[in-house]
Amino acid sequence: MARPIDDNDRKRVRELHAAGKSRNDIAREINRSPSTVSKIAGSFDPPLKFDRAAEVETATRVRRADLAARRADLAITLHDIAERELAKMTERTLYFEWGGKDHTYAQKWQDEPIPADRRTMMATAGAALDRSLKLAPPRDEAGERSRSVIGRLMDGLARNYAERHGERGGDDAD
Repeated sequence: MARPIDDNDRKRVRELHAAGKSRNDIAREINRSPSTVSKIAGSFDPPLKFDRAAEVETATRVRRADLAARRADLAITLHDIAERELAKMTERTLYFEWGGKDHTYAQKWQDEPIPADRRTMMATAGAALDRSLKLAPPRDEAGERSRSVIGRLMDGLARNYAERHGERGGDDAD
């Protein structure tokens, strides 16, 4: 059976909450369950709140950044695969077979892969490149820089207009 909540528990919860401790940290420190700490915090007037929105938002931003980095790495890997497959299309290729009742081995070098293999390589390269571009679409960096410069110029003009318009508005009122 759990021990009853006493005034010392209430005092410690209030102190630790005021010190910015989380509900779980308080629970560990006073040897109570997190739900008991919530019950104690809720009994105050006004109730003490454990707002984790900022923590959750930060954790979400960090997770998104991690995922974006992983997608970028994966896009590079897929691009590399596409390049390797395309390079194979013009390389000498060894063809071999085991066969016959005597299980004989035969091999033959070709200057480049046969058309069926080239189609497979092209399909593999195309799929890898397509996925790479979906993970990390190319950017028109020159266009972005232009839009950025134009955006800053427009912001400056808007601020200038607002400052002048605000001053004029004050003059007109007199």
